[in-house]
Amino acid sequence: MPSTPTYCDAHTHLDQYVPEEIPGILERAGEVGVGYILLAGTTIESTERCIALADEHPMFYAGVGIHPMQADDPVDDDAYGRLESLARNNPRVVCISEVGLDYLPTSPDHEVQDQVFRAHIHLAKSLGLPIIFHSRESHPAVFKVLREENAGQVGGAMHYFQGDAETAREAIDCGFFISLARPLTRLQELREVARDIPLENIVLETDAYPQPFKKYRHNWTEPRHLADVAQCLATVKGISVEQVAEVTTANLSRLLGIETPTAPGSSSRVV
Repeated sequence: MPSTPTYCDAHTHLDQYVPEEIPGILERAGEVGVGYILLAGTTIESTERCIALADEHPMFYAGVGIHPMQADDPVDDDAYGRLESLARNNPRVVCISEVGLDYLPTSPDHEVQDQVFRAHIHLAKSLGLPIIFHSRESHPAVFKVLREENAGQVGGAMHYFQGDAETAREAIDCGFFISLARPLTRLQELREVARDIPLENIVLETDAYPQPFKKYRHNWTEPRHLADVAQCLATVKGISVEQVAEVTTANLSRLLGIETPTAPGSSSRVV
């Protein structure tokens, strides 16, 4: 077991930062032992930015996807072709992300969301890429789609998990990891659920994105906060943080087909 824990971030939106912020974010991530960071696309344009950042910075990998809150129009042949081209033509693309369903009152039409989600699952299966999915107020519908489309064939992770034990079991039964983030550090009910989820079914993330609504810049969530999430999970489970880091990093790396890093920034794609 390595003496310094190596963490890997399964989900961020760092493409939304101004370019000048990225070096500092990466430096702070490296200081706590972050090996690599996954960037999630939310639109075709966002996906293109994620891929460009992944091409520029070895610590980054990219996901291709249209977020359900951006699913205003069905994925037609043109949009599908663009997504497929982006995913197929770059080895830095390792998953389909961020996709799923969102049933807030302000969310796009549910039927359109359903079509967009299914199109991304078809793309994932055709390319053999895992799916990082979003579900908000929509768990029954999400699991219905995942099962009907046999999405467990490629697997993936349930992003920013805050559900109950039954929801966790359903996601795992569908072939997906549970992706835990900073809510674990503040929600007692989530810690109780996490205590009983096998470590072999967990990955870690931060969902980092610009947070100007917070008073101080240093309070913005960044990949460096993976260390806090891992420490909380270790405490909850009564195990070492090194064990949490080792297993969750191996889980994510195996899912994405990335060589497990032994030092920050040292990962490479397994082809």
